[in-house]
Amino acid sequence: MTPLHPKPRLVATDVDGTLIDASEKVSPRTKAAVGALVADGATFVLATGRPPRWIDPVVSELGYAPLAVCGNGAVIYDSATDRVLSSHALDVETLAWLAEIAEHALPGCGLATERVGASAHDAATPQFVSSPTYEHAWLNPDDTVVSHAEVIASPAIKMLIRLRSARSSAMRAALAPLVGDRAEITYSTENGLIEVAVPGVTKASGLAEVARRIGVEENSIVAFGDMPNDVPMLTMAGHGVAMGNAHQEARDAADEVTASNVDHGVAVVLERWWR
Repeated sequence: MTPLHPKPRLVATDVDGTLIDASEKVSPRTKAAVGALVADGATFVLATGRPPRWIDPVVSELGYAPLAVCGNGAVIYDSATDRVLSSHALDVETLAWLAEIAEHALPGCGLATERVGASAHDAATPQFVSSPTYEHAWLNPDDTVVSHAEVIASPAIKMLIRLRSARSSAMRAALAPLVGDRAEITYSTENGLIEVAVPGVTKASGLAEVARRIGVEENSIVAFGDMPNDVPMLTMAGHGVAMGNAHQEARDAADEVTASNVDHGVAVVLERWWR
């Protein structure tokens, strides 16, 4: 197949629902395609809502330790050296303001915050803290349950707002007019969870920072994703690719739709340039 875009110098991919399958595995076909692009001198980057401490399993699956845009763009993490290269955190005043708005607009919601240290495994302080009313949308063995006041007592790369009975899109719609341009709101699941970050911090801003560091123009980037938190990255990349299993917002933002994550969708595109 003739590529629809020149050979990229930088490839970025979301993790959950994109690079990995339902068993959190990278297929041999996808692993081979990533290996071929790296051997050819292109840069491969993870761009995920995951915090740095959740990157190790992906590295193990890939057999390669890439740079990672974590926390939906709030953190640039070097998985090869276990170093946080940069981060953008909400300050305590903003966290308190957001908590008040969330609890008023979404009665019964639980709050949590994600913090970051110098490395993925910095144990000096808990990196994820939640209020007693916070219900996890997925398994999180790293959780430390604290008082409401403690949740917002330290700067955080993102606030997580959870309301099990709601859809995430409806939660965002309720909060966005109240928050305005004072914070960035997104979501990566429709199961009643939204994530709030520093204004302007998205996967696109994180990926742009990586591109500047390595001297790559945005039109030389191919990006893959499946959910609304991927939309900024899909639109900023020279070629944005939504997965076959993608949310409609991601599909609408992409330049093309590939196969699903369980059907090697990332590899299907990468094999146009690397086999």
